Amino acid sequence: MPSLANILLDLKTGSRRTGVATITVALSSFIGFVFASNMAFAAVPQPWQMDLQPPAGSIAEMATDLHNLLLVVITAITLFVLGLLIYVGVKFRAAANPVPSRTSHNAVIEVLWTVIPVLILVGIAIPSFRLLYYMDRTNETDMVIKVTGNQWYWNYEYPDDGVAFDSYMVEEADLQPGQIRLLSVDNPMVVPENTRIKLLITGNDVMHSFFVPSLAVQIYAFIGRTNEAWIDVPTGANTYYGQCNQICGINHAYMPIEVKSLPKDEYAAWLANAKQEFASADAVAPAIENITPETTVLALAK
Repeated sequence: MPSLANILLDLKTGSRRTGVATITVALSSFIGFVFASNMAFAAVPQPWQMDLQPPAGSIAEMATDLHNLLLVVITAITLFVLGLLIYVGVKFRAAANPVPSRTSHNAVIEVLWTVIPVLILVGIAIPSFRLLYYMDRTNETDMVIKVTGNQWYWNYEYPDDGVAFDSYMVEEADLQPGQIRLLSVDNPMVVPENTRIKLLITGNDVMHSFFVPSLAVQIYAFIGRTNEAWIDVPTGANTYYGQCNQICGINHAYMPIEVKSLPKDEYAAWLANAKQEFASADAVAPAIENITPETTVLALAK
């Protein structure tokens, strides 16, 4: 990419065409770099990233579409207002109007500046409410994961499978190749692809916030209260990163979230292993209750 010094040199030496061409190449290279960065890494924030992370799942796709629509609307309104200000400043300047107008109102303009904003807001409200109601369909899910925020780690529980485990950030000194500083964890939340997953989010001490940008989910975690959300990750193995998004104490910055999606056969293998490694207390309790003196004697005899 051409350097700033080369661009200034071209402009200074009078080679305007060359300078403009150089600026065009530089801007194109920069834009290409930004978009290439966004495309190459689906779920990790990138240096100089200027757009949202690529969406993963239907909710994230709808949220991104709404964001892009609003960006167009806001840009159009801003340019219109800017053009109107320039027009008024030029047309009604003192030099062109030595005798200022005494117009106090204009019925047509007043109707327009009332009706047009109302129509714009209605046009924005329709996709907004469609997305809000779509995000609220937590009863149409295939599995449940309970997420509990703690100072300063997350706990994930799969109540239907008797699995529960804590998830801590990997310290910088312990990072392995491929792991990301301040984002990788020892035990990620693992989910199957193409599955609608209900998240039951609560807290165990202060307020936290479960935030994964690529999945378009941000839900507060309160102690004594359970909030609901749902996600559906697309096909294929991928990893989505997030962080606690609510200041929760001295180690708030070291409370990352890692969501790992797997093909369904690989998820089944992971779940079978997790049932052995992360058996929850609720799953172990029935087995303990079934222990009797007779079974203990038989076990010792063996």
